[in-house]
Amino acid sequence: MRAIVQRVSKASVSVDDEVVASIGAGLVILLGVKADDSVDDARYLAEKCINLRIFSDEQGKFNLSALDVKGDILVISQFTVYGDTRKGRRPSFIEAATPDISEPLYDQFIEFVADSGLAVRSGRFAAHMLVEIYNDGPVTLIVESK
Repeated sequence: MRAIVQRVSKASVSVDDEVVASIGAGLVILLGVKADDSVDDARYLAEKCINLRIFSDEQGKFNLSALDVKGDILVISQFTVYGDTRKGRRPSFIEAATPDISEPLYDQFIEFVADSGLAVRSGRFAAHMLVEIYNDGPVTLIVESK
């Protein structure tokens, strides 16, 4: 699994001009699932994301996690994070899992994050979404399960 994690001041996701989820300060997690990923990968990545120390403490240092600041979480399914652009001009998505594999793991990832007690919202799996992100910092990291 691969996640693009962004620290945000707020974010929302819309489908067909309807806002389906929105959050205040916290994290947007763009989540990609690989064909050989497992529930263990979902658990590991969820724990890693919510415990990343990317929020500033009183001295302005990255010492606080989403758990520490009680940040909101918005999880968006995004198979394109596994786009391979090394050859040609069109990305290859061979490494991305098919929906029958990725949707249950996406749902499991969301459950693991929710188990932390943080407020979790999500986009709509396999929908064409418009994601509005107010990246704070900006802070953007790539986090992988293996």
